[in-house]
Amino acid sequence: MLTREEIATLLASGDADTGAIHRAADAVRAGHVGDAVHLRAIIEFSNHCVQNCLYCGLRRDNRRVFRYRMTPDEIFTAAAGARAEGYRTIVLQSGEDPGYRISKLARLVHRLKDRLDVAVTLSVGELPRAGYRELRAAGADRYLLKHETADPALFARLRPGTSLAGRLENLARLRELGYQVGSGNMVGLPEQTVENLAADIALLRELEIEMAGVGPFIPHPDTPLAGVPPGSLELTLKVLAVTRLVLPRAHLPATTAVSVLHPRGRQRALACGANVVMPDLTPEPYRRHYDIYPGRTAAPVGAPPSFAAWREALAGLGRPVDSGYGHGPGRN
Repeated sequence: MLTREEIATLLASGDADTGAIHRAADAVRAGHVGDAVHLRAIIEFSNHCVQNCLYCGLRRDNRRVFRYRMTPDEIFTAAAGARAEGYRTIVLQSGEDPGYRISKLARLVHRLKDRLDVAVTLSVGELPRAGYRELRAAGADRYLLKHETADPALFARLRPGTSLAGRLENLARLRELGYQVGSGNMVGLPEQTVENLAADIALLRELEIEMAGVGPFIPHPDTPLAGVPPGSLELTLKVLAVTRLVLPRAHLPATTAVSVLHPRGRQRALACGANVVMPDLTPEPYRRHYDIYPGRTAAPVGAPPSFAAWREALAGLGRPVDSGYGHGPGRN
């Protein structure tokens, strides 16, 4: 049980210790969640957003984004294609889009569960409690709601009009409703310190998160943070590794963002604690417009084009693909 101070010490350690931290995280991953990798298909069905986050290319005030909403039939068709390839989890992701009614989304979730035999993860931002309840009743298994930073002041600056306390309240509601809950943070945010990052990891433990997304900050040219340097790949991987040490049984993805920073970013993440990969199966022409940060909408260099290709590539790393739903510990 590492203290926050011990977590900060690991994060601040020099390059000479990095390899040992990575190897320890990989051993903890192997011992607690095994070698299998969970492949989860993301479908980004709407890029409308009412929020105005300083770091996100989909922010409300970015007038250069071509906005879209996929129809339920388009989403179902994409999900059915993913299921036919072999995916057992569908991740439905969007901006915070009140134009996409919760009742419509709930009907889609029920349709996916009823006809495709998949686990459904939602990542659609903050909703009223009644909305979370309706989507859970429709069959949604998991909900991803990243806290981004555990520093309340930094959170408020980066996400105008919102608060960390409100975000944590929503995460608590999701837990109460029986969702498998995911959160996570960015590495390399402006004004962020090692102590902030240690607080992020400690918060994930406190929340008993079942999935934690750790990725680098990548500046978008059409946001107020356009001139801020991107997060460091090396620090991101160290934060990921220490997160694995602190959360031995959680699902940790090798994020798309690390592959934007380096062609082998995902492979490196899988070697220091990650056990999930989430390929983007959003169909064109929509995929190119879900432009959260530069490089995200293009296929990363070396990314396998299909489920079968992913399975082959992961086998080359000694990592088989899990054939189940990939639920969290103790979940059926």
